[in-house]
Amino acid sequence: MSQENLLSSIKNLAATGASIAQTRIELLSVDVQIARAKSIRLMVMIVCALFFLFVGLVMLSLLIVIYYWDSNRMLALSLLTASYLTIGLILVLLVRQSLITMPKLFEASIAEFAKDREELSR
Repeated sequence: MSQENLLSSIKNLAATGASIAQTRIELLSVDVQIARAKSIRLMVMIVCALFFLFVGLVMLSLLIVIYYWDSNRMLALSLLTASYLTIGLILVLLVRQSLITMPKLFEASIAEFAKDREELSR
């Protein structure tokens, strides 16, 4: 009778462990799907925004250079170049800062595994 209880307890423990592992793997899967969807959406928006900003900047540059063609075309081109380089450097710094402060990919899953380890060590 005691061996049957021991075997039953071991089976229940194994089933509980398998259930915990399955739940954590499903959580990891959800984390990956969310990260992938956000990344794809973000990349599409970035590409579209960059395309339209580039076309707009080219048109604005042409407008400014044509307007100042007879009087100060070199000054206009110099100011436009300096402006574009300044904006580009600022954007590089902002992207760098965003990448540095970005949260870990599986932060929620890691926290749950830590909780599980803490509970099992008690």
